[in-house]
Amino acid sequence: MISSTRRPLDRARALARRATLAPCLGLAAACLGVAACDRSGQQGPPQMPPPEVSAVSVVPRDIPITLEYVGRTEGVREVEVRPRVSGILLRWNYTEGSHVKAGQSLFSVDPAPFQTVVARAEAELASARARVAQAQRDLERLKPLLDQGMVSRKAYDDAIAADEVALAQVQGAQAALAEAKLNLAYTRVEAPISGVTSRALKSEGSLVEAQDTLLTTISQIDPVRVIFSMSEAERLRFNEQASAGKLRLPRDNRFAVTVVLPDGSTSERSGVVEFSDIRVDPATGTTEFRAVIPNPDRRIRPGQFVRVTLRGAQHVQALAVPQRAVLEGPQGKILLVVDDKGMAQPRPVQVGEWAGEDWVISDGLKPGERVIVDGVVKVRPGMPVKVAETPPAAQAAAQPPTGKP
Repeated sequence: MISSTRRPLDRARALARRATLAPCLGLAAACLGVAACDRSGQQGPPQMPPPEVSAVSVVPRDIPITLEYVGRTEGVREVEVRPRVSGILLRWNYTEGSHVKAGQSLFSVDPAPFQTVVARAEAELASARARVAQAQRDLERLKPLLDQGMVSRKAYDDAIAADEVALAQVQGAQAALAEAKLNLAYTRVEAPISGVTSRALKSEGSLVEAQDTLLTTISQIDPVRVIFSMSEAERLRFNEQASAGKLRLPRDNRFAVTVVLPDGSTSERSGVVEFSDIRVDPATGTTEFRAVIPNPDRRIRPGQFVRVTLRGAQHVQALAVPQRAVLEGPQGKILLVVDDKGMAQPRPVQVGEWAGEDWVISDGLKPGERVIVDGVVKVRPGMPVKVAETPPAAQAAAQPPTGKP
């Protein structure tokens, strides 16, 4: 009885278990079927499309360039005002920092001692003239006596010598008087040139020494000079490129010059380079250049440090790319160039000067190659890219250069 009772119960349990497993097995079969369909349709995850980038085709063109340097301004003429005679500084005759004209009185040295010297020189001259008159009268009296044989020839010759000595003494007295008057005139210290004065360095009542004491300075600042230096390596590179026909320099190196003032503003008028030194400073390895710029409003002051921009040079049939296309690599500057297969390839290059928004490429790039400009961050070397062409660099407007790298 017990055995017969357990068999129906075990059979019922088995049927229940089968009913529970059936949906799970169906779901598993469905999943396996879907997986089998996926494997039959595509292998692995779907591939990403190549990134889209912008590129330019570089072509040769003449590229104007600008060179920038740090310069220092000075007046076209700068004069130190010193007294020509020693004495007590009596008074100032000008306002410090004002514009003065050539010949204007700036200082007065006490003239009293020099007036005394003039009076003494005048007295010496009068005495010498009196001696000349006396000598001539003696000579006139002796001549008829000599003709009558009443005086010796020696006495007459002595009278002639006395007259000549008296005349020489007159000339000496005249020279002494002229010197005394000149020194008296020098007590009026005048401006040797027209220009702007600096502060007075000696107060009234001070003792000043002739040719030694500095009283003030005068600067003629219209026009104004700008002194700047170029490294010898850069100068040699320019000359080499010019000799090879790659660079066109202005005639006689007369670059057009503008200056940027310390507040960032640019001078309204431009000048030219008027002088380049043949010598190289052994301490700095640079060559000095000098430019002259009109300054009628006296906006540029002597002693300022300014940025000097030179224009007038051109790269002849050079290649250039936008500055944002140039990347910094472990060995220097690189570009990403799209090859014939549409792959982005790194290209080491040598760069030159900036030209507007472009960067001159001196070596490493060939005409007609496509350089990636935008979308560089999405690209890896050797990756295929989709190129959206932009206008060639040569079609861009040639903007004035803005500086050096």
